Amino acid sequence: MKKLLAFILGFLMLVSTSGCINQNSGSTQTSITITDMLGRSVELPAHVTKIVAAGPGALRLMVYLNASDMVVGVEDFEKRYNFGRPYILAHPELRKLPTIGPGGPGRLPNFEELVKLKPDVIFITYVDAKTADNIQAKTGIPVVVLSYGKHAAFKNDPFFKSIEIAGKVLGKEKKAEELISFIEKVQSDLLKRTEGIKSPTVYVGGIGYKGAHGIESTEVKFPPFTAVRANNVADELGGWGHKFIDKEQLLKWNPDYLFLDEGGMKLILADYKKNPNFYRSLKAVKNGNVYGILPFNFYATNIGTAMADAYFVGKILYPERFADIDPTEKANEIYTFLVGKPVYEELSKQFGGFGKMSLDSGNITYALPTSP
Repeated sequence: MKKLLAFILGFLMLVSTSGCINQNSGSTQTSITITDMLGRSVELPAHVTKIVAAGPGALRLMVYLNASDMVVGVEDFEKRYNFGRPYILAHPELRKLPTIGPGGPGRLPNFEELVKLKPDVIFITYVDAKTADNIQAKTGIPVVVLSYGKHAAFKNDPFFKSIEIAGKVLGKEKKAEELISFIEKVQSDLLKRTEGIKSPTVYVGGIGYKGAHGIESTEVKFPPFTAVRANNVADELGGWGHKFIDKEQLLKWNPDYLFLDEGGMKLILADYKKNPNFYRSLKAVKNGNVYGILPFNFYATNIGTAMADAYFVGKILYPERFADIDPTEKANEIYTFLVGKPVYEELSKQFGGFGKMSLDSGNITYALPTSP
């Protein structure tokens, strides 16, 4: 009888203890495993509180996900330059954080600095799997690779997937969903406004590509043009992305509207002074249809600026379809959602902002047409 009673008591204690173990293991999960954009399986803490972001565009994604307060170190590139990047303008406190290395395309973070800062995870862009594994092995810190995709479009699957991955790691799944939904709604709105309407011919010059360039620097399937169904003359070159053209080709195309990336404006104005007859031969210049737009290719794509540019281009080409849109107000609405502050005015001080361009004077004036 005593043996039976002891057995029952022991069994009940075992069941009770087992129940506690299962409950604790479910409520105190210490790690999760995610698959990053290179297909790497990465184990990392279930509750992340400290992060770093290295490589073009990595820190921007952290700001988009409202995780700037988790960042414990930034690249020197982010600390030195605040030009053209809304996320840094909105969060100048990031520039005061400790360094994690030089930054810039092709430059890896400093392993010793990473180890000192002890982040829970390192987010990084534009590296291969071997490099990511090497960083992880030498620092002992989980490395998650993110991507903006091959093209600079503000709506693409790799970019959205990166948002979802980072959102899961940061415990910001809801914010990630809201971010993707916001971008999709902008894309849908732009396409709906421009449905069934014929576009005049357009060209964009002065596109930044590993530095500033002049009028010959352009882009095939330029995202702000594509978003509003603009008839980009450069699209006949085929492919996707940055292209250099001969000036003679621009004369042959002779577009109705000329948009100038203000990142290359100084070079364009200097060239105009040397070759005014070339520019004055263009129909867009003769008719006063030359407009400045904000550069968005600064350390990968500033998605918010690309979207804001699209609304401005739409306002110029189809004023009736965009009658309810004030481009500066729309830009600040976009920036406020993405980076937390309306930074259009600061960007316009840096570059000139949205407006009509006078090549003779070099001035940009905020003037919108009443008809296409």
